[in-house]
Amino acid sequence: MLRSSTTNERANVENFNLNDLMAQAAAMQSQLQSAQDKLASTELTGTAGGGLVTATIKGTGELVGLVIKPEVVDPEDTETLADLIIAAVRDANAKAADVQQAFMPQMPDLGF
Repeated sequence: MLRSSTTNERANVENFNLNDLMAQAAAMQSQLQSAQDKLASTELTGTAGGGLVTATIKGTGELVGLVIKPEVVDPEDTETLADLIIAAVRDANAKAADVQQAFMPQMPDLGF
């Protein structure tokens, strides 16, 4: 039984082609770079308070815009405004996470 297992292991090693693995790695790297480029150029918006606060982020998660409607600004209640900003950014980040998942390439079967 041990001999058979060793023979199978040798067969697997002999069938393993390093050039194929390197080609798969290069293709995966290219797909990953393409996905990262798409994410960097994608903008997503999140809102809170029925549109009173809108946050815009890149697909990479970078906050690039924030719109606050004047009617939500109350000098006596800055906590509510802060909460709305956080909620809008979280909404945008949730959308970015979905886009990131969709853009990222799937891992290939390496035959191990």
